Amino acid sequence: MLVRMLYASRATAPVDVETLHAILKASRAHNPKAGITGVLCSTDSLYLQVLEGGRAAVNALYLRIARDPRHAEVTLLGYEEIAERRFAGWSMGQVNLARLNPALMLKYSETAMLDPYAVSGRASMALFDELVATASVVGQG
Repeated sequence: MLVRMLYASRATAPVDVETLHAILKASRAHNPKAGITGVLCSTDSLYLQVLEGGRAAVNALYLRIARDPRHAEVTLLGYEEIAERRFAGWSMGQVNLARLNPALMLKYSETAMLDPYAVSGRASMALFDELVATASVVGQG
Protein backbone atom coordinates (compact mmCIF):
# COMPACT_ATOMS: atom_id res chain seq x y z
CA MET A 1 0.00 0.00 0.00
CA LEU A 2 1.36 3.40 -1.01
CA VAL A 3 1.29 6.38 1.35
CA ARG A 4 2.28 10.02 1.13
CA MET A 5 3.68 11.80 4.17
CA LEU A 6 4.42 15.48 4.62
CA TYR A 7 6.44 16.70 7.58
CA ALA A 8 8.31 19.78 8.72
CA SER A 9 11.19 20.12 11.15
CA ARG A 10 13.43 22.84 12.44
CA ALA A 11 17.15 22.50 11.81
CA THR A 12 19.24 22.25 14.96
CA ALA A 13 22.14 23.93 13.13
CA PRO A 14 22.15 26.17 10.07
CA VAL A 15 21.57 24.15 6.90
CA ASP A 16 24.56 24.95 4.73
CA VAL A 17 25.26 23.68 1.23
CA GLU A 18 27.44 20.82 2.49
CA THR A 19 24.78 19.58 4.91
CA LEU A 20 22.09 19.73 2.26
CA HIS A 21 24.22 17.89 -0.29
CA ALA A 22 25.01 15.17 2.26
CA ILE A 23 21.31 14.67 3.01
CA LEU A 24 20.40 14.56 -0.68
CA LYS A 25 23.26 12.19 -1.50
CA ALA A 26 22.22 9.77 1.26
CA SER A 27 18.56 10.01 0.24
CA ARG A 28 19.32 9.35 -3.40
CA ALA A 29 21.48 6.36 -2.47
CA HIS A 30 19.05 4.72 -0.01
CA ASN A 31 15.55 5.72 -1.13
CA PRO A 32 15.43 3.72 -4.39
CA LYS A 33 16.22 0.50 -2.49
CA ALA A 34 13.35 1.24 -0.09
CA GLY A 35 10.97 2.31 -2.87
CA ILE A 36 10.75 5.85 -1.51
CA THR A 37 10.35 8.95 -3.64
CA GLY A 38 9.83 12.54 -2.64
CA VAL A 39 10.87 16.16 -2.57
CA LEU A 40 12.81 18.16 0.01
CA CYS A 41 12.57 21.88 0.58
CA SER A 42 14.92 23.51 3.06
CA THR A 43 15.97 26.91 4.24
CA ASP A 44 18.86 27.65 6.55
CA SER A 45 16.62 26.83 9.51
CA LEU A 46 13.96 24.32 8.46
CA TYR A 47 13.07 21.30 6.40
CA LEU A 48 9.80 20.56 4.61
CA GLN A 49 9.63 17.18 2.94
CA VAL A 50 7.20 14.91 1.13
CA LEU A 51 7.88 11.17 1.23
CA GLU A 52 6.03 8.57 -0.84
CA GLY A 53 6.28 4.81 -0.85
CA GLY A 54 5.17 1.72 0.99
CA ARG A 55 3.66 2.34 4.40
CA ALA A 56 6.31 0.44 6.35
CA ALA A 57 9.22 2.02 4.49
CA VAL A 58 7.89 5.58 4.79
CA ASN A 59 7.05 5.11 8.47
CA ALA A 60 10.53 3.70 9.20
CA LEU A 61 12.20 6.62 7.42
CA TYR A 62 10.07 9.13 9.30
CA LEU A 63 11.08 7.54 12.61
CA ARG A 64 14.77 7.78 11.63
CA ILE A 65 14.31 11.45 10.72
CA ALA A 66 12.53 12.14 14.01
CA ARG A 67 15.55 10.67 15.88
CA ASP A 68 18.12 12.46 13.70
CA PRO A 69 19.94 15.14 15.77
CA ARG A 70 19.82 17.55 12.81
CA HIS A 71 16.03 17.82 13.28
CA ALA A 72 13.95 19.35 16.08
CA GLU A 73 10.19 19.90 16.35
CA VAL A 74 9.52 17.19 13.76
CA THR A 75 5.85 17.71 12.95
CA LEU A 76 3.64 15.49 10.82
CA LEU A 77 1.60 17.77 8.52
CA GLY A 78 -0.11 15.17 6.39
CA TYR A 79 -0.36 11.42 5.92
CA GLU A 80 -2.60 9.64 3.45
CA GLU A 81 -3.02 6.42 1.55
CA ILE A 82 -2.56 7.07 -2.17
CA ALA A 83 -3.33 5.28 -5.42
CA GLU A 84 -0.34 6.75 -7.24
CA ARG A 85 2.74 8.84 -6.55
CA ARG A 86 2.94 12.55 -7.34
CA PHE A 87 6.73 12.64 -7.09
CA ALA A 88 7.70 9.37 -8.77
CA GLY A 89 10.43 11.04 -10.82
CA TRP A 90 12.57 11.90 -7.81
CA SER A 91 14.38 9.53 -5.47
CA MET A 92 14.74 12.85 -3.67
CA GLY A 93 14.10 16.06 -5.55
CA GLN A 94 15.12 19.40 -4.15
CA VAL A 95 13.18 22.63 -4.32
CA ASN A 96 15.33 25.32 -5.88
CA LEU A 97 14.49 28.21 -3.55
CA ALA A 98 16.38 30.62 -5.82
CA ARG A 99 13.64 30.04 -8.41
CA LEU A 100 10.81 30.38 -5.90
CA ASN A 101 8.52 33.27 -6.75
CA PRO A 102 7.48 35.15 -3.57
CA ALA A 103 4.01 35.57 -5.07
CA LEU A 104 3.66 31.79 -5.03
CA MET A 105 4.38 31.76 -1.29
CA LEU A 106 1.79 34.47 -0.76
CA LYS A 107 -0.77 32.31 -2.55
CA TYR A 108 -0.56 29.77 0.29
CA SER A 109 0.50 31.75 3.36
CA GLU A 110 0.25 35.07 5.14
CA THR A 111 3.80 36.09 4.21
CA ALA A 112 6.25 35.41 1.40
CA MET A 113 8.41 33.37 3.78
CA LEU A 114 8.36 29.57 3.83
CA ASP A 115 6.90 28.61 7.22
CA PRO A 116 5.11 25.26 7.22
CA TYR A 117 4.27 25.71 10.91
CA ALA A 118 2.05 28.69 10.04
CA VAL A 119 -0.01 27.04 7.29
CA SER A 120 -2.04 23.88 6.94
CA GLY A 121 -0.55 20.65 5.67
CA ARG A 122 -2.97 20.88 2.76
CA ALA A 123 -1.54 24.30 1.80
CA SER A 124 2.02 22.98 2.01
CA MET A 125 1.13 20.04 -0.24
CA ALA A 126 -0.52 22.39 -2.75
CA LEU A 127 2.69 24.45 -2.74
CA PHE A 128 4.74 21.32 -3.53
CA ASP A 129 2.39 20.44 -6.38
CA GLU A 130 2.83 23.89 -7.85
CA LEU A 131 6.59 23.77 -7.44
CA VAL A 132 6.68 20.57 -9.48
CA ALA A 133 4.37 22.06 -12.11
CA THR A 134 6.58 25.16 -12.46
CA ALA A 135 9.85 23.18 -12.69
CA SER A 136 11.14 24.55 -9.40
CA VAL A 137 12.24 21.05 -8.35
CA VAL A 138 15.72 19.94 -9.37
CA GLY A 139 17.88 16.88 -8.92
CA GLN A 140 15.89 14.16 -10.62
CA GLY A 141 17.04 10.66 -10.03
